[in-house]
Amino acid sequence: MIKKLLPVLMLSVGLGGGVGAGLALRPDPVKNETVPAEKSETPGYQDPAKGDHAAGNAGHADDDMAYVKLNNQFVVPVVHDELVESLVVMSLGIEVDAGLNAGVYEREPKLRDGFLQVLFDHANMGGFEGEFTNSNNMDVLRGALKEVAQGILGKGVRSILITDLARQDI
Repeated sequence: MIKKLLPVLMLSVGLGGGVGAGLALRPDPVKNETVPAEKSETPGYQDPAKGDHAAGNAGHADDDMAYVKLNNQFVVPVVHDELVESLVVMSLGIEVDAGLNAGVYEREPKLRDGFLQVLFDHANMGGFEGEFTNSNNMDVLRGALKEVAQGILGKGVRSILITDLARQDI
């Protein structure tokens, strides 16, 4: 029992330490000292403060992000006593800052490699056994996948989306 809990506990402590260090070491926020121009030279420009309620564009926050679905599913074997006990099949997406979606596809092979390593480690620690869809397990997995994505793509990665998840016992 301890052998199964120890890796999950260590991953949780490591992830918590990383988050704590990130929060402690983050830079101070930059003050926005821009002065709005009275007249823009850009055609079709509208002052965001005025909004465009008639067109339905009331300053949506979704305009500055994009969702990128990775092309192929991830297949992860769950090994127990040196035998494949089940297979986990997942589809993943990445929420990124607008304009970064082309970079996701350019770096997809490296992303897939990093994601597979995280998924294999998660499987080897028992993350796909028992109640593998409970929110704590999924949060730990999403956090680890996000760290890998940010390491490859930068801080423009907002979150990891698990769009499909299935486990097939063999």
